[in-house]
Order: sequence, then C-alpha cells, then structure tokens
Amino acid sequence: MILTNLENVPGKATVEHFGIVAGSTVRAKHIGRDFMAGLKNIVGGELCAYTELLRESRQQATDRMISKAEQLGANAVVNIRFSTSSVAQGAAELYVYGTAVKVE
Repeated sequence: MILTNLENVPGKATVEHFGIVAGSTVRAKHIGRDFMAGLKNIVGGELCAYTELLRESRQQATDRMISKAEQLGANAVVNIRFSTSSVAQGAAELYVYGTAVKVE
C-alpha cells in the first residue's frame, strides 16, 4: 500500500478512485503515565510515555484506514491527513483519512 500526503503518487497514474477512507482510535490517559508526566513537568523535557501513546495511536488508526482501502481494492491512499480531538476528559480520538485510489 502506497501512502502519501500528496494529492497523487509521483510517477504513477491514478486509474481508479474509490473515495475517502478513514481510521480512528480513542485512547485514554493512564494514571501511571499522568503521574510520571506530572513529575516531568517540574523538570521539563519530553513526555516519553505520551510520545509512545501517540505513536501507537497513529499506527493503529493508519492500519485501520489501510484495511478499509484494501477492502475497496485500492493500492494507494493519497492526500492523507491526521486529526485529533478530545472526546471526554482524559480521552482523545486520533483520526486519519485520505483518498483510496488504484495507481499504475
């Protein structure tokens, strides 16, 4: 599966258009991670636990989007975008979407 945030795949012709595909995941913060993040706020620096949580969330949402594109018969997803939103206190949705196409 070719994934790109460009509107098309350079060097390839789009031969079929399947429409928008999306994937999402909703994640809640973990009390242990919150405690460690609170300590890190005192001294500064990267919040590694949250960095890892977001990386895992992006990957899971992307995998779900790819699965939907494959079900349609696409071999590429173009114009990919990520979005996040708060759905409840301490929980956020990570949403990824793009256009499923077939390229040659």
